[in-house]
Formats: sequence, C-alpha cells, structure tokens
Amino acid sequence: MNGFATLRSLVRKPEAREHCDLCGASLMAQHPHLIDPVTRRLVCACDACTLLFYRSGETKYKRISRGTRRLDGFLLSEAQWDSLMIPIGLAFFVKSSADGRVLAMYPSPAGAMESMLNLEAWTGIVEENPVLEAMETDVEALLVNRLDRQSEYYLSPIDKCYELVGLIRANWRGLSGGNEMWGRIREFLDELRDGSHA
Repeated sequence: MNGFATLRSLVRKPEAREHCDLCGASLMAQHPHLIDPVTRRLVCACDACTLLFYRSGETKYKRISRGTRRLDGFLLSEAQWDSLMIPIGLAFFVKSSADGRVLAMYPSPAGAMESMLNLEAWTGIVEENPVLEAMETDVEALLVNRLDRQSEYYLSPIDKCYELVGLIRANWRGLSGGNEMWGRIREFLDELRDGSHA
C-alpha cells in the first residue's frame, strides 16, 4: 500500500448531518423538533426556525418542548390500566387538537398504534392525577412504562414518544422482538429516567 492509499484509509468520512426541514441549515445531533398536529409528522428544525412557532396557536407547526418530567406518586390502578386496553406495558397519551380528544398510543413493529381510549377511564385517571390537566396539547404526552414491577410515569415531549416507536420498529426481530431490541428499550428508558426531573 503506497503512502496516499494509507492516508486515504485513515481519513474518516464526514458524518452525515441532519438539516433543518424549513431552511436547510445543518443541525447538531440533538436539535429541536416541530410537529404538524394534523398529520402528526415531526419536523427537524434549527433554533432560529423553532422561534417562529409556539406550542399552541394557529400555526401549521407547533414547537415541541425539550424537558421530561418524572411524575412521582402517579396513581393508576390495575383496573384502570386494564380498561385502557393497551396490549403491552408501554404507552403514551396525548391531547390531540386535530381530533379534539386524548389519543392512547402504543409502540409496535408496525409503528404507533392507537388504542380506543375509554373516555370515562381517562377522566378518572385525570381526577386522581390533576397534573394531567396542564399537559400541553399536541406537543406533550403522558408516557407510561409498566414493563417492570416499578411502574414509571413521565410528562414527555411527544418526539421522545415517537423516538421510542421508531426504536421498536427499527429493531424488532422475530415474534417477541428479540434480546437486542429489549436491550435498546432498557437503554432508552434509563436515559429518559436519568434526563428527567421531578
């Protein structure tokens, strides 16, 4: 191998960077997102473009907040959970302005699936957990982890919920998902826990 070939083999290719979907600017790995409430499509955005949108109001997109809040002392009985008809121990609930109701979603190999939410059950959960009344429409969700004995509840940016959906969709193998996928879910939940505040 000659000198130029050796040098060429040592030079790393530049990492592909994401770009703002609105202006085309390069983005860091961690960057803001916007959501179209009608299509539920997420849009990558730079800080400057993000400032053009609010979390509520009459714009095409809504700005998604970045912080995750752990809900210690959250009350959800087994009977209430069963009434929600979620087939796995992971779900998120979001107030949809386009649908005019709360949507119950859970991740699956096919993407985000909607469960028919019993309005009476949801009303009971909100009565026992008034913090949910302040949940921001379209951009924030109640993220529920009941995979372990110790259930966890978060008020999470909606893009984190869709990140979990994408993780499962991209890594599902076989009938049960596979060990690698479940390991990635654990890592995601550990990061969520470590990055949240009470």
